[in-house]
Amino acid sequence: MRLSKASTNAEILEVLNQVSDAITTVLANNTDWGLSGLRHTQYSVDVDCDNVALAILHGAGCAVLSEESQRTGEWGDNDILVVMDPLDGSTNASRGVQWYATALCALDSTGMRASLVVNQASGRDRYWATRGGGAFHNGNPIRPSACTDIKDAVVGISGLPNFKPGWAQFRALGAAALDICLVADGTLDGWVDMNSHGVWDYLASILICQEAGVVAVDHLDRELLVTAYDDKRTPIVAASPQLLARLRQVRLQHAG
Repeated sequence: MRLSKASTNAEILEVLNQVSDAITTVLANNTDWGLSGLRHTQYSVDVDCDNVALAILHGAGCAVLSEESQRTGEWGDNDILVVMDPLDGSTNASRGVQWYATALCALDSTGMRASLVVNQASGRDRYWATRGGGAFHNGNPIRPSACTDIKDAVVGISGLPNFKPGWAQFRALGAAALDICLVADGTLDGWVDMNSHGVWDYLASILICQEAGVVAVDHLDRELLVTAYDDKRTPIVAASPQLLARLRQVRLQHAG
């Protein structure tokens, strides 16, 4: 199947699921959890997962922006670009921590079109969304929690704040794409990046959050949708505008 801007959302999601399934097979057969030696902190299995994903996506006519192989393929007005982290949370995977994922976001010339985040550790949890079509977890529509007060919030983080933020509890789970999806389905009330991330780590989850009704920003009010490999962002997502405002204060105080 060759994808283009004219493809249906179902066709795009079908290809994204093919990519995830191929990566599942790579992980099931993998015995090498050593570093690749090609890039800092990159594992050999990261490269293997990337290679099978690229074969499918390029075969479908897609350009790709991947953490592992940067930008490949041509992206014109009628084409699809897939922003991809083939194995988000690869350190978790290498240590046997059962929380790692494949994250894929398909873009057309007008923005985010469809996304898929698959929990590769469980083998069963799939989050997906399409532009204007809602967000789903294993086929069920999802919505965030109703939390508005930081004192009641359970917040996911990447990196530790340098003070006590005043939330009820926090979780540092180690796979940003999956972590952010937990805000979309109401498991967590918010998520704050205390460092910064590449677009492949968060973009698929941002579309899922937006379609679920979660508010999401970069803490410096930059566009979260970027397509340059070196552009980093600092996402904050929250179940409500009130909680988002408080989490932004936390992030700004941390930065200061």
